[in-house]
Amino acid sequence: MKALVTGVAGFIGSQLAEALVEGGAAVTGIDCFTDYYPRTVKERNLEGLRGHARFGFVESSIQQADLGRLLEGVTHVFHLAAQAGVRKSWGRDFQVYTVNNIEATQVLLEATVGRPLHRFVYASSSSVYGDAAAIPMTERTLPQPVSPYGVTKLAAEQLCHLYHVNHGVPAVSVRYFTVYGPRQRPDMAFHRFLKAAAAGQPIRIYGDGEQTRDFTFVADAVAATLAAGDRGRPGRVYNIGGGSRVSVNQVLRLVEACTGRRIEVRYEAPQKGDMRDTFADTSLARADLDFRPRVSLEDGLTAEYRWLSTTTALTGQ
Repeated sequence: MKALVTGVAGFIGSQLAEALVEGGAAVTGIDCFTDYYPRTVKERNLEGLRGHARFGFVESSIQQADLGRLLEGVTHVFHLAAQAGVRKSWGRDFQVYTVNNIEATQVLLEATVGRPLHRFVYASSSSVYGDAAAIPMTERTLPQPVSPYGVTKLAAEQLCHLYHVNHGVPAVSVRYFTVYGPRQRPDMAFHRFLKAAAAGQPIRIYGDGEQTRDFTFVADAVAATLAAGDRGRPGRVYNIGGGSRVSVNQVLRLVEACTGRRIEVRYEAPQKGDMRDTFADTSLARADLDFRPRVSLEDGLTAEYRWLSTTTALTGQ
């Protein structure tokens, strides 16, 4: 296998690239280091890959990259590059999302037309569903996102579909449900919760805490993405979830148990674009990809806390 991984310096992209290299693949990673969170965090994500004989890195946006050269001989494209964040996607920042999530995807897909790819795997999001979807959410549900971010992720999904239908690009989309674990972005909930609890600081919750999420450990998300690259059905979309629906208040109790500290919680008004509930029906991924989440929420939280305890994110060193 020869793979191109976009967004390779990110939380999931770096761990996917490591799994590919460890499995014997030759990997080229591309990342433009958007300023959504500090570059130093992303550089740290690449430490295990830099210098590896089967890994090469290109710093560039997708639009500015020499895609003809980067795609030469590539059998698999794993497209994880995107502007993240639901709450930041409103107003003037929306253009950043259209450029990085929609335009970049179209440019990359166009560059793959006519190439003998085995798979093009696009990393989508449960944010495409919105609040009207029945629980558990199935891939047959009409997506109605409630955030500009979700709109851009859905638009990119549709681009993958139309390039498959019209040009034969073997595109598969995986809809991640709230991925967490080591290297999680500093703006994400578990990272913030664990760091605040360890420091004895209050935790801010938007809403009443009874909103629920289907949390997916990063190793399970990576395994599903690899399986989609191997045997995902081109043209299909797959839910990738952790297998349990848990409220934010329940998560806080688990954080207390994990860190051994009591948490002061400050509840604030819900934020526009935040979904009330998510829960994935993963039966299609189980049937086609043999996907079964293997890491429990308790074990996954412990792994993330252990990672945080050994990084500058928690120690300040």
